Amino acid sequence: MSETTSAAETAAPHRYTAAMAADIEARWQDFWDAEGTYEAPNPTGDLADDPELAARPKKFIMDMFPYPSGAGLHVGHPLGYIATDVFARHQRMTGHNVLHTLGFDAFGLPAEQYAVQTGTHPRVSTEANIENMTAQLRRLGLGHDKRRSFATIESEYYKWTQWIFLQIFNSWYDTEADRARPIAELVEQFESGARPTPDGRDWSALSAAERADILGEYRLAYASDAPVNWSPGLGTVLANEEVTADGRSERGNFPVFKAKLRQWNMRITAYADRLLNDLDGLDWPEAIKLQQRNWIGRSEGARVDFPVDGSDSITVFTTRQDTLFGATYMVLAPEHELVERIIPAAWPEGTHTVWTGGYASPAEAVAAYRKLAAAKSDVERQAEAKDKTGVFTGAYATNPVSGEKVPVFIADYVLMGYGTGAIMAVPAHDARDFAFARAFELPMRCVVEPSDDRGTDPSTWEDAFGSYDAKLVNSANDEISLDGLGVVDAKARITEWLKAHGVGEGTVNFRLRDWLFSRQRYWGEPFPIVYDEDGIAHPLPESMLPLELPEVDDYSPRTFDPEDADTQPETPLSRNADWVNVTLDLGDGNGPKKYRRETNTMPNWAGSCWYELRYLDPNNDQKLVDPAIEQYWMGPREGQPTGGVDLYVGGAEHAVLHLLYARFWSKVLHDLGHISSVEPFHKLYNQGMIQAFVYRDSRGIAVPAAEVEERDGQFYYQGEKVSRVLGKMGKSLKNAVTPDEICTEYGADTLRLYEMAMGPLDVSRPWDTRAVVGQYRLLQRLWRNVVDEETGEVTVVDTEPGEETLRALHKAIDGVGQDMAGMRFNTAIAKVTELNNHLTKAGGPLSRSVAESLVLLVAPLAPHIAEELWRRLGHTESVVHQDFPVADPAYVVDETVTCVVQVKGKVKARLEISPSITDEELEALALADPAVVAALDGAGIRKVIVRAPKLVNIVPA
Repeated sequence: MSETTSAAETAAPHRYTAAMAADIEARWQDFWDAEGTYEAPNPTGDLADDPELAARPKKFIMDMFPYPSGAGLHVGHPLGYIATDVFARHQRMTGHNVLHTLGFDAFGLPAEQYAVQTGTHPRVSTEANIENMTAQLRRLGLGHDKRRSFATIESEYYKWTQWIFLQIFNSWYDTEADRARPIAELVEQFESGARPTPDGRDWSALSAAERADILGEYRLAYASDAPVNWSPGLGTVLANEEVTADGRSERGNFPVFKAKLRQWNMRITAYADRLLNDLDGLDWPEAIKLQQRNWIGRSEGARVDFPVDGSDSITVFTTRQDTLFGATYMVLAPEHELVERIIPAAWPEGTHTVWTGGYASPAEAVAAYRKLAAAKSDVERQAEAKDKTGVFTGAYATNPVSGEKVPVFIADYVLMGYGTGAIMAVPAHDARDFAFARAFELPMRCVVEPSDDRGTDPSTWEDAFGSYDAKLVNSANDEISLDGLGVVDAKARITEWLKAHGVGEGTVNFRLRDWLFSRQRYWGEPFPIVYDEDGIAHPLPESMLPLELPEVDDYSPRTFDPEDADTQPETPLSRNADWVNVTLDLGDGNGPKKYRRETNTMPNWAGSCWYELRYLDPNNDQKLVDPAIEQYWMGPREGQPTGGVDLYVGGAEHAVLHLLYARFWSKVLHDLGHISSVEPFHKLYNQGMIQAFVYRDSRGIAVPAAEVEERDGQFYYQGEKVSRVLGKMGKSLKNAVTPDEICTEYGADTLRLYEMAMGPLDVSRPWDTRAVVGQYRLLQRLWRNVVDEETGEVTVVDTEPGEETLRALHKAIDGVGQDMAGMRFNTAIAKVTELNNHLTKAGGPLSRSVAESLVLLVAPLAPHIAEELWRRLGHTESVVHQDFPVADPAYVVDETVTCVVQVKGKVKARLEISPSITDEELEALALADPAVVAALDGAGIRKVIVRAPKLVNIVPA
């Protein structure tokens, strides 16, 4: 603030300034905290302290869980928090009991990496970050119910995260009932013989290890040896969703390799259909729904078995079972478990030299190729490389429809993560198979009639031909013919034949893989699992929860050369022998026994899978959540058939991570009877991003944006010309502006208004500090319309406003109310500004009724100044729970509107008429107008086009 401003303050001691804003904002924030202004009562339990408010319609409004970064907030972070706060305040003023709070997602890699670098315990740095972020958020005047806030690192919270894991571990998915059921019910089926064991033996005849293995095939949480995404540079494995399109770790950008490790998984695939189908009932952006649908990746096709010499068979999933007669070879993923079982000791006689890779035996060729494939990411393997690579296994399979022997290869373009990890190759009709067949001189057979003039000999083709409109050819055996059929009919006929012959059946496949749930980290929730001397996993009884993280001296997992794929994880917890090796009585009748704890921890997503439920009942140490409380806030109701949070605001980047995982956990908890809501979040809103200009020097290094000078449209830093591009805001880009800076310069209400006024909430927009002053001046004009800057006295009068003012007021009330409900905050601010300017220009003191309505209109947007003015207007109750103004319809509609009358397309008259006039009345008035009569000059009328109340167009005969 300049010397000019200081002089103005001296001349007007009660002017709204940054200093006054700071005083007002601090006082009211203290008042709101002391009075519990934003506390939302529950219908029952320890927070049921206001039955009258709890009887109102409810609104549960949430922001996505913030992670408490050490860098603190920049002005881009609070965009969504301010928006939900404005919306929540409007909902309170329109008669709702509003639950709005905010906690912290505090486990995870950043705090652990900071601990490794500095030696500071992750809890210490994380709690300091939370304290700093809480202070920054408080300064914004956010109306959170602070009784309900928590951090995921609190043992009172992660006790229930561990408890949920145990519910999932102790459950299986009953496909007939289409829901999860307790694992004890499955055990009863095995014990009674209602469900046979895999080898037919009685359940009682099986060893404990054999029983555990069988149940592991059903449990929704299970440990298995499976291909995982291993990042040596991070020292941990990653879920598919945490690997970028470039095949690198989302965090740290390290290379990711395939490795086979024993890890915990969640059987999210059991819910694939429900996760897909229930999207239809959610009020989510279509783009997010599409991302989830694509990630789940449902496809209909057939499972087909190709017998291999010996007792094995290769099962493939294909969506083009109609082309089965064209399958001339097969390809397995290099990691496929069958590979080692089917390779012979020597190359079959006559093996093509191109197939062997130059190796003396199949075992040598396969081992060498597997090593090459392991060094590639899934993305690299799927890339359309010019040269296809692979090697013959030495084994042959039998095409079940043609009876032909087809060679079995391994190649890196086939992944274990999709289908069965094996394909039948139809090279004439698939581009990759075509390229592979050309490279390895394999036969090709045309079974789909080309629609061009290429003929039916694939050896003469330049590329493959595939079509869903063509007819089948060359597709017959002694029992079935597909020749002449279209694709749809051919699929149906061959699927029926496969099933009848026991070599396949129609089936549905999903792209979705089970969720890899283990992390080789310290700073995460410990698994409530111990292993006995036989390696069998046992769940801890609920009485032993929470299992707290032990104190350790070394937080770092063992990391390796990022490019070294031949490495294995070593977890920090595994180095704490006293914690790992324990003697426990698990209450299972076996007494105290020695056990070994699980030394992996849960991923950082675990805590955010269910946090909406903890907000409801944050102090409950007996249940996950009281059923009556969960039903009240999140239960299914009209318009929300699957229940859930009423509004959830956050970034679009979590479409297939947090949002998918949280939906899965909700469905399991619902199936087991713990909650009534099937979905966690009914309405999702993705806010845009606040961007900022990034300035870079000639080396491409970002320079401090605040120190860049503009001269003649060019930009300079310390005399050197720099480039400017619009990008993200952040500390590393040296363009971050903190909310503290803006609050100090103008006040929090100005910051709130500016962020909401920048544009539509769901659109990204550039930050411009110079433009903030516009909203600051709006608040100054608002203040002046109520308070005398010289004396500090309220200037309103108890007189009735004029009709013009009433019309301006009620139009604003109507428009602002609709915009608030629709989250169009930028246009709501425009309407408030228009009304405030009208009142300023009208001059004279405001009528009390107008002043009070104006304050109530601005209260959700700028709550501090509204609270201050409301009290100065003589009210003793907080503005927060006042009724939002209601527009009088008589004043919302214009008294008259101007109607244009045209004759032969030219304007001949303008009529001032009622906006409710009918077409017939308007036509009569127009034809009777003297100017129109003169323009017609006695001519007949061929047509009159009436668009009441704005237009009449007369066409003479």
